[in-house]
Amino acid sequence: MAQGAGAEMGVNLAEAADGAQILIVEDEFLIRMLAADVAMDQGYGVLEAGSSEEAVAILERDPNIDLVFTDIDMPGACDGLALARLIKRSWPAIRVVVTSGKVIPPDSEIAEDIVFVPKPYRPQELANIFVEALL
Repeated sequence: MAQGAGAEMGVNLAEAADGAQILIVEDEFLIRMLAADVAMDQGYGVLEAGSSEEAVAILERDPNIDLVFTDIDMPGACDGLALARLIKRSWPAIRVVVTSGKVIPPDSEIAEDIVFVPKPYRPQELANIFVEALL
C-alpha cells in the first residue's frame, strides 16, 4: 500500500473517519497508546486490546468495528497473523492491517485483503494508513 496516497487523492479525513471504529491490538502499552491517539485525533472511534484473546472478545460483542490494526508479535495462543486470518473468516467485512518491527512475513502468509505495514511508522504515516485502509 502506498503510504500517503489518501492525502494525494484529496481524501477528506473527516469523511473517511465518518463513524468508523478501529480496534487497536498491541501488547506494548505505549505503542498501543500512540496508535489510539493517532486514530482519535483523526476522528475515529477507538477500542483497544492487549492480546488477540481480548480482541476476539471485543469483536464478538461489538458489531460496529470497521478496521483492526494489530501487531504480529504478541504473546498468547494466537499471534497477529492468526488473528487477522480469524477475522477475515469470521468477520469478512472488517478490514485488517498487521504491523511488526520484528517480523516481515512472507507474502504467502498474508492474504490479499490484509495489509502489512512495517514498524517504525510516524504518526502521520499511521493516520494515512488508517484512511487508506478504510476507503
